Amino acid sequence: MALLTHALDSIDSYVSFFSHQPLPVLKHTVKELNVMREAEEHINGRTVAALVLGDPMMTLKVLIHIEENRRARQNHDITTVERAIMMMGISPFLKNFSEMPTVEEQISDHPKALVGVLKVIGRARRAARYARDWAILRHDLDVDEITVAALLSEVTDILCWCFAPTLTQKVHEMQHHDRNLRSSAAQRQVFNFSAKELQLAIVRYWHLPELLVSMMNEQQIHNPRVRTVQLANSLARHTAQGWDNPAIPDDLAAIEALLHIGRESLLHRLSVPHEAAEVLLNAGGTPEGALPPPP
Repeated sequence: MALLTHALDSIDSYVSFFSHQPLPVLKHTVKELNVMREAEEHINGRTVAALVLGDPMMTLKVLIHIEENRRARQNHDITTVERAIMMMGISPFLKNFSEMPTVEEQISDHPKALVGVLKVIGRARRAARYARDWAILRHDLDVDEITVAALLSEVTDILCWCFAPTLTQKVHEMQHHDRNLRSSAAQRQVFNFSAKELQLAIVRYWHLPELLVSMMNEQQIHNPRVRTVQLANSLARHTAQGWDNPAIPDDLAAIEALLHIGRESLLHRLSVPHEAAEVLLNAGGTPEGALPPPP
């Protein structure tokens, strides 16, 4: 698999590059799928789906595969992993997703990048957990859709760590030296575009279901489902280094407004450590501070 060592001059160039690379998944995912093949008669779709949903890149591969093999008579999008597996059948699924490249192999010569991508994957999982919990609390019509959209919100960051490790490390170092430098600003300096700009272009190229794509689009923040995904992703980012990030009070205020619950109840749902919870309980914050400006 190729690596990018310099910035490209257009979003189309990035889309072309990423779309022509075999997408790697976690080594753990490959190992567990091999185990499942050995005991295929004893597993079910929910078990397989749980494994897939632990790996954002595997989730992405499944959705791309379903879209690429869409049947002419299929008049609706498949927006969740479990439905995708049910449509394919467990045996064909396990056969189709064998011999996959791994993230660990892809950046074996870049140990800092491996640490970076694993942190991003952890962040994506945390965002998915937050979004799922809030969707349940909101009585959302399809909690699984919200979960998948939140999990995929970090896909471009993962792709950049895997295929442009040196450039992505530069973004990371710029933010380390300047805590006030926003991710999007650093990304534009290094890649010419932000991760969010690249993300919307590439998921549309892969023809991911429009429902999922819309939930990754912060310009549709007025929609409660989009707000759920965006705020889950924002809180996961801001808490990645702990609960003392100055942006967290605004996140909490926006989440309270979305869920119609108080600060104490929210901190309890989030399992915030006691010391941090005491500080955040009266930290204030404004919902507008956590939301993108209107288009």
